[in-house]
Amino acid sequence: MSTNPMLSLIVAKSRNGVIGVDGDLPWRLSSDLKFFKATTLGKPVLMGRVTWESLPFALPGRPNLVLTRNSDYSAPKAEVFTDLHAMIGRGYELAGLTGTDEVMLIGGATLYAKLMPYVDRMYITDVDAMIEGDAHFPAVQASEWTLVSETPHVQTDKDDHPFVVKVYERRSDL
Repeated sequence: MSTNPMLSLIVAKSRNGVIGVDGDLPWRLSSDLKFFKATTLGKPVLMGRVTWESLPFALPGRPNLVLTRNSDYSAPKAEVFTDLHAMIGRGYELAGLTGTDEVMLIGGATLYAKLMPYVDRMYITDVDAMIEGDAHFPAVQASEWTLVSETPHVQTDKDDHPFVVKVYERRSDL
């Protein structure tokens, strides 16, 4: 059983930092969706309401935790929170109960920005494209992070663009 799970984020972003357009992903990247599933499966996933509403259904095999300001909001097959700290606490509680080592932050832009100071690990898919969009990944202080792996993916017939998956961990010597 994991006693100290990490808070990790996972995101796909364009070269200019775009992560969404009109509440949806701005590309089709089947290979990256497979990576997303493999990385988040069995782990609590934290998300904002807009991210929740962009999903076709609750993500199976993972506790889905949704943050919204609307106390009457209903999200089938997910737990709804109006308090950020309560949602995070529940994520850690579920990670402890299931023995997983990570709580996964999956979006959107507002949650990424709010929680960035507390994130221990980042899974960033750098999409090789310049995209126009209305949701952007927040700026990251490169000096606070160490790149631990980098995996290039060539464009396939199921991917709109080539991309590189990079995993970063927060530097512990700061």
